[in-house]
Amino acid sequence: MKVPLSIRTRLTWGAFLVLLAFLALAGWAVQQAFADSIRAQRFARLQTTVYVLMAAAELDGAGRLVMPPSLAEPRLSLPGSGLYASIHNLGSGETWQSSSTAGVQAPFQRSQATGQWRFDTVAAAQAPGGDAAASGRAFLAATYAVTWAVNDQVTHLAFAVLEDTAELAQEMATFQRTLWSWLGATGLLLLLTQTVLLRWGLAPLRHMAREIQHIETGAQTRVEGRYPSELAGLSHNLNLLIDQQQARQTRYQDALADLAHSLKTPLAAMRAALAEPAELSASVAQQVSRMDDIVRHQLGRAGARGANRFAPNLVLAPVLQRVCDTLAKVYQDKNLAFSVVCPPDLAWRLDEGDAFEMLGNVLDNAAKWARHEVGVRLWLDAHGLTIRVTDDGPGFADPQAKLARGVRLDESVPGHGIGLSVVHDLVASYHGELSLAKTPAGGAQVDIVLPRA
Repeated sequence: MKVPLSIRTRLTWGAFLVLLAFLALAGWAVQQAFADSIRAQRFARLQTTVYVLMAAAELDGAGRLVMPPSLAEPRLSLPGSGLYASIHNLGSGETWQSSSTAGVQAPFQRSQATGQWRFDTVAAAQAPGGDAAASGRAFLAATYAVTWAVNDQVTHLAFAVLEDTAELAQEMATFQRTLWSWLGATGLLLLLTQTVLLRWGLAPLRHMAREIQHIETGAQTRVEGRYPSELAGLSHNLNLLIDQQQARQTRYQDALADLAHSLKTPLAAMRAALAEPAELSASVAQQVSRMDDIVRHQLGRAGARGANRFAPNLVLAPVLQRVCDTLAKVYQDKNLAFSVVCPPDLAWRLDEGDAFEMLGNVLDNAAKWARHEVGVRLWLDAHGLTIRVTDDGPGFADPQAKLARGVRLDESVPGHGIGLSVVHDLVASYHGELSLAKTPAGGAQVDIVLPRA
């Protein structure tokens, strides 16, 4: 089974890929913007050179082109300078080229619509007898055509200027090296910063993981560290789960210890009855019944789910109604009246099995001793959920009897069975309180208060 990547690895790789894509797109955009800016600047310079040629050009009386020996742009007079110019007479076919074109096969544009500019990038082709070194070169080209009138003669001249792109390519290469070097250094710095921030940000998770390992090995019993708000709820809930697990384990151990201790006396009585065969049957029946009560009591204590923060809210009215309907059938011969007061939407964070056990035992005990009526009322207040069960029976012999682990309620309060003892342990597992009292009419009253989680 493939082990999933850690959160740190996922965030690191995610940040790296996003940063790489961002820097690549940003670098490409800046590079394109710089290239466009440089090209526009170069074309503007070529346009200025065309204006220089137009200012220097003259036509003689015969309509022939006359150019001065030197121009305002010195590069046009330097052979192979990279800047080349041409003037073409569209009518006579006469062509003038700058001195810089000596030995260079420059691809001048000969035709152009009058009064319109043309900016383009052209490549030099290998021509017979041309310069092989110029073959394959690229040039920035600016072309402009004008109508020239001299002595009532109209002549169409096309001015063309070329500039070798080698200097432009070198400038672009220098800019690209600088750009990508800085972007690479910036990206590396950002990645290092991101790594440090991730390590700092995920430190609480690593600390929590170490604490959980210590809990597993028994080095500590709870999550003790202080964590940011995002993890505080998690650490609190982990401690709740640990406490619930420990409480459940303690309850199991106590129930087993109490069961073993409680069974010693009935077993000893049965062993002693073996010496009196005449009373053996009655003694065994009595002790077996007692052992059955003990086992049911301890199983009820051990099986209690207890408070669970993650249990869903249970609507109590249907549970209470089912218990009352069942008891009405069980004690049909007594013709009991069950008075139930419970809001239909009252809900509490309570395990359904524990709810049936708790309500069933209390109401069963009340129905067992009631003469005519059993009352049950549930309500919510500032203390939590309160359950009050009353009956019109003889009441408790000692409502102030104290309950403790290992002491059955029927031993503390004569006449009442093991059910209330099981309820006492269930209520304790929910950190609640169970109290006994007498009603104004003298019957029994049992109050259960379950606090809010």
